[in-house]
Amino acid sequence: MKLTKNFLYIAYFLIPSFLSDLTVTGQSFTLPVIMQKTSLVLQVENNKDVHIIYFGEKLKDTAEYKNAPGGYRQTEDYTDLLSSPYMPSGSRNLFEPAISVKHADGNQSLDLRYVSHAVKKIDENVSLLSVLMKDPVYPFQVTLYYKSFYKEDIIEQWSTIVHQEKGKVQLQKYASANLYFKARQYYLRQYHGDWAREMQPEEARLTHGIKTLDTKLGTRANLFQPSMFMVSMDTPATEDEGTVMLGAMEYSGNFRIDLELDNQDNLRVIAGINNYASEYSLATNEEFTTPPFLFTLSTSGKGTASRNMQQWARNYKLLDGKGNRLTLLNNWEATFFDFNESKLAGLLKDTKKLGVDLFLLDDGWFANKYPRNNDRAGLGDWQENKAKLPNGIASLVKEASANDVKFGIWLEPEMVNPKSELYEKHPDWVIKQPQRDEHYFRNQLVLDLTNPQVQDFVFGVVDNLFTKNPGVAFIKWDCNAVIFNAYSSYLQNQSHFYIEYMRGLYNILKRVRTKYPTVPMMLCSGGGGRVDYAALQYFTEFWPSDNTDPLERIFIQWEYSYFYPALSSANHVTDWGKQPIKFRTDVAMMGKLGFDIVVSQLNEKDLAFCQQAVATFNSIKPIIWQGEQYRLQDPTSNSVAAVMYVNEAKSNGIIFNYMVNNRYGEGSKLPIKLKGLNADKKYTIKEINLYPGTKSAIDSSKTYSGDYLMKMGFNPRVSAYRASVVLQITEGG
Repeated sequence: MKLTKNFLYIAYFLIPSFLSDLTVTGQSFTLPVIMQKTSLVLQVENNKDVHIIYFGEKLKDTAEYKNAPGGYRQTEDYTDLLSSPYMPSGSRNLFEPAISVKHADGNQSLDLRYVSHAVKKIDENVSLLSVLMKDPVYPFQVTLYYKSFYKEDIIEQWSTIVHQEKGKVQLQKYASANLYFKARQYYLRQYHGDWAREMQPEEARLTHGIKTLDTKLGTRANLFQPSMFMVSMDTPATEDEGTVMLGAMEYSGNFRIDLELDNQDNLRVIAGINNYASEYSLATNEEFTTPPFLFTLSTSGKGTASRNMQQWARNYKLLDGKGNRLTLLNNWEATFFDFNESKLAGLLKDTKKLGVDLFLLDDGWFANKYPRNNDRAGLGDWQENKAKLPNGIASLVKEASANDVKFGIWLEPEMVNPKSELYEKHPDWVIKQPQRDEHYFRNQLVLDLTNPQVQDFVFGVVDNLFTKNPGVAFIKWDCNAVIFNAYSSYLQNQSHFYIEYMRGLYNILKRVRTKYPTVPMMLCSGGGGRVDYAALQYFTEFWPSDNTDPLERIFIQWEYSYFYPALSSANHVTDWGKQPIKFRTDVAMMGKLGFDIVVSQLNEKDLAFCQQAVATFNSIKPIIWQGEQYRLQDPTSNSVAAVMYVNEAKSNGIIFNYMVNNRYGEGSKLPIKLKGLNADKKYTIKEINLYPGTKSAIDSSKTYSGDYLMKMGFNPRVSAYRASVVLQITEGG
C-alpha cells in the first residue's frame, strides 16, 4: 500500500482542480443500506477504498457492522479490491471487473476512490444512497446508486459514468451492480429454455472460476437464457429455509451476469448490459447511465424472497400494479389467419356469451399488396386488409360495443417481412449487413430502432391506430424476431448499436405511455422471450409462453412466480393438452384469465362451466392478484402441486391443487400444510369452481384453526378423478 499512497499524493498534487474533494487521510466509516429484515453495508477505508463488508440479516445495533470484517480469517487479499462494490480493471485488480475503460490517451488502467456520498429520503419507505468515486489520476468518475425499499427488502442498483478527459473514453465494460458474498459454498439456480420451453430451471453448486449468464440476441433477450436467477448461501434454499438472493436485470436487451468464486472462496456477482460487440465511446461530460439490477435477500427461504419481489412489483414497477385487468377471448386458435368480418362478428357474440371483458383480434388483420394471410408477408404494412375487413377496425370496435364488450388488437410494430411494402420503400430502415445474405427468424427482420425516423414510424403505428379507433381498449404487443447480421445504416459507430437499439425502444414506449397512459398492454414475445421490469413499467401484463398445455404451464408459471406477481401473468385456456376444460381453466386462473378457444364448439356443460368460472374468477381475483403467494408443494418432486394465495388480513385464501403425476394410484396421500394464516383464527374450507353435475369431496361444514392447518395440514383429495381442485379458505365458521 505504500507505493499506492505515494502515487496518490503525486496525482493529487498534479491535478488538484479535479480532486479538490478527494483526500487520503481520515477514519474509516460505514455506509449502511438498512431495510426491514436485511442490510447491505459498505465501508470506506482510510485510503478511500470502498468495500462491501456485510450483506445479510439486519443487526439491531448498526454500530456493530464495522466489526464484520474482523470475523474472517481467510487468505490474503493481494489486491485490496476483492470486496469492492465496483471493481475497476487494469490497476490493482486481478479478477473480473465491473468496469473496464480505455482513457483518451490510450491508458487502460482505472482506480476508483471514495469522494462523497449522499442519502435522499424519497418517502417513508424508499431511500437512495449515492456514492461518488473518482480516479486519482484521470478526471473520470463513477457514481453508484442504491435505491432501497424498506418494507420489501429490495434494492435497485445502477451506476452513472462521466469524465472530463480531452477526447473520448472507450467503455469496454460497464456493469450496473457488483455484489460480494461470504459463505461456505454457493448454489446457483438459473433458467434456460426455447420457444414453448420457457423457464426451465437448473441448480448446481458454483465452483471456482467464472459462471456467465448472458444473451446476445439483441431482442427477445430471455428466449434461451432468462436474466433472472437465484444464489443460495451454504446450502440450497427451500421455500421456507435458507439464505438466498433473487436477482434480475431491468433491461430488455443483451445482458451479462458474471458469478466469480475467488481465491478466498468468496463470491462476486457482477450484472449489467452485455459488453459483447458494444464498446461505448463516451464523449467529454457525456453521462452514461446503466440500467438497474434488482435484487432481494432472504434469510428465510425462497418464498419470502419471491413475496418481496412480487410486492415491490405491484407497489412500484408494474404498470397499474394495484389495478384491474381485463379477461378476454382471443381469436387466434379459433381462426389463425383465416377470418373475415362475419367470423369476427360471431366471435364477438361468443365473447359476450362467455362473460369475459374483451375480444382480442390477433395476427392477420392488415396489409393489402402483400396480404397477411400467413407469417411470410405483410408485416410492417399496418393498414386494414380490405378483403378481410372492408369496413375497417372501426366497425369491429362498434360491433364489440354493441355486444357490451371491449375490443383489443395485436401488433408487432418493431418487425418487418421482406415481402412487404415497408421493406420495398425503406430497405435502409431494416437491420441487416449490406454485404451479407439476409437471415430470417420466423420469416422476418427487425426494424432499426436506433433511427429516429423508424422510432417515429413505430410510434405512429400505435398512435394512428388509437387516433382512428379511439375505442380500442387493449394492445397485445408482440416481438418475435432476434437480430441477425447486426448493422445500422443510420449509426456511424456500430459498436453503439445494441445500446442505441434499446434506447430507441424505450423512447417509443415512453412516448406511447405519455399519450396513452392507461390503455392495458400485454408484453408478448413468441412466449416469454422478453419479460423484465424495464419493459413491464410500460405494460400491464406479459405472456409467459406460447405453450398453453396446462400441465406444462404449471411448471412454467411456478418458476416465473418467483420474480413476477400473478397480476402480471397472462394465462389463457386453449385446446393444448389432454386435460379437461376444468383443469385448463383452473391453471389459467392463477394469473390474468383469458380464453383462446372456439366457444361455439363447447358442449353445454363445458360452456356452463366456463361461464361460471369467469364469474368465480371475478370474485376471487383480488386475493390472487394482490395476496401473498405461498408455494405449498412443488410439481417437480410431488405428485400433487399446490399453490396458495392469502389476503393481507389473513382472512381469505385460495388454494390451487393439481395432479402432475398420472402414475397409478397417485394423488394427495398426505395432508398439505398451509401457510400464511393466522394461527389463532378459525377457518372453513370449501371447494369452488366445480364442474357442472359434480359434487365436492370436501366437507365445508368443519372449522379448523390456522395453527392446525399450518402444522397438520389439509388434504384436498386430489386423484386421477379429481385432478384439479380449487379451495377457498375463509375466516369464521
